[in-house]
Amino acid sequence: MLAAERGAAINTLAAYRRDLEGAEELLGGLASADKAQLSSLAGKWADLSPSSVARKSSALRQFFGFLVDEGMRKDDPSAALPKPASRRPLPRILSHAEVEALFERVELEATTDSPPAVRMLALLELLYGSGLRASELVGLPRASVPRDVPFLTVTGKGSQQRMVPVSRRAQQALGRWLEVRNSDSRFLFPSKSGHISRIRLFQLVKELAARAGLDPAKVSPHVLRHAFATHLLEGGADLRVLQTLLGHADIATTQIYTHVDSARLVALVNERHPLAGRARSV
Repeated sequence: MLAAERGAAINTLAAYRRDLEGAEELLGGLASADKAQLSSLAGKWADLSPSSVARKSSALRQFFGFLVDEGMRKDDPSAALPKPASRRPLPRILSHAEVEALFERVELEATTDSPPAVRMLALLELLYGSGLRASELVGLPRASVPRDVPFLTVTGKGSQQRMVPVSRRAQQALGRWLEVRNSDSRFLFPSKSGHISRIRLFQLVKELAARAGLDPAKVSPHVLRHAFATHLLEGGADLRVLQTLLGHADIATTQIYTHVDSARLVALVNERHPLAGRARSV
């Protein structure tokens, strides 16, 4: 149902499978579980973070809703599931100076025209310049590279397609990559078995961060996507435009970046306001 009716992505389907199979290991026959059994999960999940409990509970609620809709159960016991009060954390972002350090390093390395260095430049341009998800980036087909228009056609979550602007810088980097890319693969960033994996992209970004003098723990493909969104918002981008660029189905997901920007403004006032360094007299 998730695949056919909702168009859920492979990673989403795998996550649901893990959560349902994990619950069945704890309870036995999951489809016949009652409220008392579901209530007992609160104790069994006590060591998990609130966000993990919330995700597992959501998967089970949808599972029991499906059973009721299909006539396989008359009752829905999911009201007994744990309801942790979880607050969505603010995404980690990079400063403009940190992003600049990454680009200075990768551009210096790319002057050698070595394929790995030119590929890394193209990858970084698309992560930060277009805000692509890691899975969207590694799976780009060769045919997606724009010829006459500055857009990429990207297939995102739920197999939804969207048009993503490609900057002149990114176009130049892609052009250089295509010149040194020695492969007949249909993928833009090929590997021996198809395209480079998300894990390999993660490793490449971490390695670049270390060479640029940044803490690798702070840098990842998704952090670069967050930086893309936050820096656009700082520059005055409209929230609806940002939602379209990021491929968010719900604007509530995009609104997290307004909180990031608000936190930045509060920090700016505390650090830079003329009264910030003045001792308060009592």
